[in-house]
Amino acid sequence: MALGERAPAGHPVELPEPWRSANLTVVLPTYNEAANLPVIVAELFALPLPGLRILVADDNSPDGTGKIADELAESHGSDRMKVAHRPGKQGLGRAYVDGMTQAMAAGAEYVVQMDSDLSHRPQYLPQMLGALLATEADVVIGSRYVCGASLASEWAWHRKALSACANMYVRGLLRLGVRDVTAGFKLWRASALTAIDVGSIRSNGYSFQVEMNYRAVQHGLKIVELPIHFEERREGESKMSLKVQLESALMPLSLRRRAR
Repeated sequence: MALGERAPAGHPVELPEPWRSANLTVVLPTYNEAANLPVIVAELFALPLPGLRILVADDNSPDGTGKIADELAESHGSDRMKVAHRPGKQGLGRAYVDGMTQAMAAGAEYVVQMDSDLSHRPQYLPQMLGALLATEADVVIGSRYVCGASLASEWAWHRKALSACANMYVRGLLRLGVRDVTAGFKLWRASALTAIDVGSIRSNGYSFQVEMNYRAVQHGLKIVELPIHFEERREGESKMSLKVQLESALMPLSLRRRAR
């Protein structure tokens, strides 16, 4: 498949060995996700992926998410789940960088980034892993904007419009060949994260997703998009602030200037 090409949608797949036992770590950034975290952890560990591990990167959540994460890690065992306690709210991008770096240092061959609010269905992971390995891709994106994908019906029209316009804006500026450039549901090879030097990324929010895609394209990595249904978050409130929106608007311009 070529850059940004769509992988076929389908029902849950039965992965052959040794794919099922792949050393895969899911990085879950959390800030006030006390109600959602136990649910997504249970759904992830219910997947037919015995090699799956979870790393929670918590930004000292005031609602006690970090304590709940510790209890879940103790219940499931430190070999399957770990918690990175960060000093405070430093942004989505920083949490992902810390989590991904720790996951790779622990030997993960594949790293998943996904939201902790249940907007990304864990049930897509076997299909994403199958697509990554079958196509020899470097990253698979759970995409909202390819044929076969859909958005939560609960989303108000203005939220759908904002998301669609943000994608059109970035695609128009950077010409990355990716339909969902702001997607936060991705499966990476550890080798790809090393190639793009994920530890040096400094952006946050949607701009973090854009910069990751930009570096992947610049390094000639193979990207495949898999259609998903994007859910509304189960509990809690969105972390999308004005500061995050402003950074997201400026980052593509900065990347374009660098390219020139």
